[in-house]
Amino acid sequence: MAKHEEKFCPRCNRLFECKVGTILNCQCFSVRLNEKERDYLESIYDDCLCSSCMKAVRADYHNNLLKNKLNKILGFKK
Repeated sequence: MAKHEEKFCPRCNRLFECKVGTILNCQCFSVRLNEKERDYLESIYDDCLCSSCMKAVRADYHNNLLKNKLNKILGFKK
């Protein structure tokens, strides 16, 4: 039997169903993350996030990269 678990997203506190037992049906499977995005997410959170928050954290990662590049170009320190 597939293992499904109700969880609260640690970022937004929204209840969602984690389907780790049938990962292809899990809400997180629709969010594609590359290795650096995954590392960034795992550096902040210890548990599953809802798909909306995974997308938001992925966007934060890229916004931070852009911000750091702009600061470097403009000569600002972090």
